[in-house]
Amino acid sequence: MKANIIKTYFLLTALLLGFNGIAQDLSEQEIEAIQLKIDYNISFAQKNIDSNQYYKAQSDLDEALKGANQINDNRSIGLIYSKIGKIQYITEDFDSSIKMLVKAIEKQRFAEDDINIAETYKTIGLVYMQKEEYTSAINYFKRAEILFHEYDLHDFEAETILYKGDAYFKLKKYKIADIEYENAIRISKRYKNDKILSSAYLSAAQNKLKRGQISLADNYTKFGFDIAKKNNYAKIISKAFITLSAINESKGDFKASSGYLKNYFKIKDSLLLVKQSYLTENNKIENQYTNPIDYQKEKEADLEKEASSTWLEKLTTILSIALITILSLLTLSLYKNNNIRLKSNNILHKKNAELTLAMEKAELATKTKANFLSTVTHELRTPLYAVTGLTNMLLDEQPKPEQVQHLKSLKFSGDYLLTFINDILQINKIEANKVDIEPEVFNLKKKVENVISALNNSALDNNIKLHLEYDNALPINYHSDQLKISQILINLIGNSIKFTKDGDIWVRVIKQKQSGDNYELRFEVEDNGIGISEEKQKNMFESFSQGSIQINRKYGGTGLGLSIVKGLIDILKGKIYMKSKLGQGTTFFFEIPMKMSNEILVEKKVNYFNDVDELELSNIKILVVEDNKINQMITKKILNKMKLYCDVVDNGEEAVDKVKTTNYDVVLMDIHMPGISGIEATTIIRTFDKELTIFALTAVTIEDKMQEFDEAGFTDIIPKPFKQEDFEKKLFNALMISENKEVIS
Repeated sequence: MKANIIKTYFLLTALLLGFNGIAQDLSEQEIEAIQLKIDYNISFAQKNIDSNQYYKAQSDLDEALKGANQINDNRSIGLIYSKIGKIQYITEDFDSSIKMLVKAIEKQRFAEDDINIAETYKTIGLVYMQKEEYTSAINYFKRAEILFHEYDLHDFEAETILYKGDAYFKLKKYKIADIEYENAIRISKRYKNDKILSSAYLSAAQNKLKRGQISLADNYTKFGFDIAKKNNYAKIISKAFITLSAINESKGDFKASSGYLKNYFKIKDSLLLVKQSYLTENNKIENQYTNPIDYQKEKEADLEKEASSTWLEKLTTILSIALITILSLLTLSLYKNNNIRLKSNNILHKKNAELTLAMEKAELATKTKANFLSTVTHELRTPLYAVTGLTNMLLDEQPKPEQVQHLKSLKFSGDYLLTFINDILQINKIEANKVDIEPEVFNLKKKVENVISALNNSALDNNIKLHLEYDNALPINYHSDQLKISQILINLIGNSIKFTKDGDIWVRVIKQKQSGDNYELRFEVEDNGIGISEEKQKNMFESFSQGSIQINRKYGGTGLGLSIVKGLIDILKGKIYMKSKLGQGTTFFFEIPMKMSNEILVEKKVNYFNDVDELELSNIKILVVEDNKINQMITKKILNKMKLYCDVVDNGEEAVDKVKTTNYDVVLMDIHMPGISGIEATTIIRTFDKELTIFALTAVTIEDKMQEFDEAGFTDIIPKPFKQEDFEKKLFNALMISENKEVIS
């Protein structure tokens, strides 16, 4: 009955349009009617695919393809080819699948259908995985990942990264696979896709087991297994059992291993029976009909029989057709009205054009400002690298007593300028909506304690005592953006330290509201410092706002800290307010929503460069790629101080040649250089060396270039000017990993 009703709709639509005799609109409306039928058949095919009725889906797609070819709709043709290729992949006709999917991409490229191109790339990758051609699979997964990322399709992006990790795992490139799995975990956790998250945890566990990281493999398996059980993901539970079996076997617990293996085979056999049943059912359907027309005829016959079974059903059909006739007339009326409205809108369009032009100019101005700030800050960071680096070296080289104070003043000025640059960049990113929330599970009390501990020396310099009052009834772990919460607290507590002498600062964390796992927490930072007048309080959260010129000169500061705090709290969907009285102190309050987490946190082991004697330093080779002679000298001196030695080249071309002829453990790659850039040099190196550790030693704004760095293949990024201890830690961990030793930083 449903099929007849829909057919009647298409027929009546075409007839009604014909009766109205609008010659110039007739062909367009016929195309629209055909397009509706194509969309209906594609939708019906997808339902059959989802219910494992592949032959029926094929018949629907064949019918849709006729219509798509009739109106030369490349977008629909590409989508149909892609779905047919997907069916061939599922039914294990891999060679036919590849051919069909390649045809799909040709059409989708012509239609500029990037999103469906990405899905087709992903399917081709899966086919190559089944054919055990893993390098080809990786290439297609990479293409799909780039497009999914570009269109913010985060679930598809995480899934594709997971598949890419599986391909590297199959190639036994466990280190790269580890990076891919961690990325899949990060994205799926951030966007709350439990299915991908649980599978990624288990894949990462299998990979860590291959790397000998049994404890981590155990923890990751638990995370994945818990999520899979909670959501009843049968295939992923099966994956958890085989992983647990392997882990227990590596521990020597063969009894437990055998038990998990039995559970794995039990679920696997059950899943196999299901697959065999629907493949057998499809074979029955396929053998029953010699061609799709037979299936269509029987489908229509069944529907006709059903429609004629009772007078009531006949009446229902007639009424449905009448209703559709009315709807068709209404559709035509709306179409005509829309044409009239379009003519009216053309008049308004002229008026809106000026407004649009003004908006475009404003957007261009914003982009120009952002680019200007990025360029200027890069140019400032490069000489700052020399200033801070040379100052630190001179302070370490036993300067004369009368020189120490001058060097400390120089160091303070360099640090102040760097803070100012970073604050401007942070404000710029907040205003441009480029700051994303990156939630993760963390221990809130420890986080607050760590912030207070980090600021305690500054407090002692002003003879200030820091106090923490934490509501012990609060849960231990939360799922939120711990980095932004730290930034907020550091700014507020640092502000209180700056404006307080010989006093106290209280930091409080209090429960404001609770609804299930969702909490609203209030943070308070109270001091008994100089306070703020009522007049100045009105503008305290605006950029470059400070109490007064005299306060600015006496206490220093950029006037951006509270503006950054307000921006970060807005991003976290919170609110901030304050109370203060001149001469009696100030209290800042901010309230943010946070979600409690029951996830078990894995304690991280920290390594310091004091353990450097674990490495055979004489065998370590480092290449420094840097065009600035002063920066070359500073980096070389820092490495020598760490008992490490290096080769130095001036440009990217020389770097590529050096890596080809010499086995280096680490490359420190500058980004902006004459000739090819550090990004281009790294991209070339990755074509012949996938494993080499390459750090981007750069003064550019990291967040704005992160995707570009990832795509080029950098192992990590060290921003200039860097803190020497951070540089040493990253370098040490990289060297330890290259020696096949487990390091978690």
